[in-house]
Amino acid sequence: MTGRNRKCNIVADSCCDLPRDLFDLLDIQLLKFSYFLEDGEHLDDMFSTITPHQFYERLRKGEQAQTAQVAYATLLEMCEQAAAEPLPTVFLCFTSGLSGTYEALAKACEETLNKHPEAEIYAVDTLLPSVAEGLLVWEAVRQADRGMTAAELVAWVEEARFFVNGYFTLPDLESLRRGGRVPDVAALAGSKLDLKPILSFDTTGHLTLHAVTRGHKKAVKQLLQIFNERLRPDVSRVVILASADNPKELKQMEEQILKERAADPPVLVTASVGPVIGAHVGPDMLAIVFWGPDRRLELSLPERIAQAVSDRSDSLRSLLRKTNSE
Repeated sequence: MTGRNRKCNIVADSCCDLPRDLFDLLDIQLLKFSYFLEDGEHLDDMFSTITPHQFYERLRKGEQAQTAQVAYATLLEMCEQAAAEPLPTVFLCFTSGLSGTYEALAKACEETLNKHPEAEIYAVDTLLPSVAEGLLVWEAVRQADRGMTAAELVAWVEEARFFVNGYFTLPDLESLRRGGRVPDVAALAGSKLDLKPILSFDTTGHLTLHAVTRGHKKAVKQLLQIFNERLRPDVSRVVILASADNPKELKQMEEQILKERAADPPVLVTASVGPVIGAHVGPDMLAIVFWGPDRRLELSLPERIAQAVSDRSDSLRSLLRKTNSE
């Protein structure tokens, strides 16, 4: 699958929203999600056949995009292909907190391994959306290039994913409301009061509301403030800025960061929010992702309880699978 001297192959999905030319340079396989417009189904090829502006203009003109998890047959076919490879394969998957694709992929891997017990295939839930997933994928490839085995890479990803920090803001909550991500009353109140959300994601990969500001300019200013407070350049200097067809403000954010950090500038990469994520957030979203503090250390009490219950359930499911296979 790869021409590099790696000990494993890597597959990442299109929801990582990395620039397509960068994704190709990483020399990894692409698992394409799909989305639906009025003219039917489209594969998310990371804006190879449609530009971000073309896609988001259709949304601005009233089209509503729909998404679906990857078909099980497609996942099973990719797992079968992976089993035929001479090297182990690691699938890095979009957060299970926002899609059922990871669960389906894990099932497809298990079914394939039952048929090919000699194969080595891993499905990893990144617990990250969009370019946050992309930042993790990028660094995972670098780790693989340094010689990590598949098992070592899986362990690394399952730890490193909690150090990826990401925040984004939207012009309104309407797109999230249509997708069932926020209640109708919250979207209506936000519109009436000109409230702009600062959103993030928790340790289970679900969206969270980090803060609310009055007005768009204040929201962008707070994004940059959060970034300056939380960036850990000792971990990695790579920072990804992304927009849903909002190049002007994206450029302004880039210039502001370089100005404020002129003495020690980070490595800035700009990206476009892909059509699958874009179907749910709508046009003009702005996002920033970077390596920061361990997000597990900042859990609230309810989150800690939920995490403990989830971990216990995962252990129980693992024990049941092991018992059933013996």
